Amino acid sequence: RMAGSTYGTCFRVTTFGESHGKGVGCVVDGVPPRLPVDEEAVQYELDRRRPGQNRLTTPRKESDTCEILSGVFDGKALGTPIAVVVRNQDQRSGDYKEMSVAYRPSHADATYDAKYGVRAIAGGGRSSARETIGRVAAGGIAKKL
Repeated sequence: RMAGSTYGTCFRVTTFGESHGKGVGCVVDGVPPRLPVDEEAVQYELDRRRPGQNRLTTPRKESDTCEILSGVFDGKALGTPIAVVVRNQDQRSGDYKEMSVAYRPSHADATYDAKYGVRAIAGGGRSSARETIGRVAAGGIAKKL
């Protein structure tokens, strides 16, 4: 029924979090030890996708500041899984009350409900654009390879 949130074979990425939860991020496994990895390189990529930079994106004000929780010491990968989190700061779940009675047009709400069997009323859950943060952060690490 579900495809899951993990992809890759040698370089494996698992994304986590929801748009209106405490944060979003990823766990990257398969990064060779001693590879230079730092928050600045990941942050550079995240800054490119940050919301509120033009009139086409969400007006949400998020700094999208990343934090590497594990797998890196003194700027070098340890060869163990690298966990990166971006904490949500400007989630306004109350803005989505109308979603409890109707799906939003041009959004993935109905698909999410069909896939997971549950409604993610507050901001679309895993079908939010914020879910891309984990993929972008993993890409920032992958670029080091």
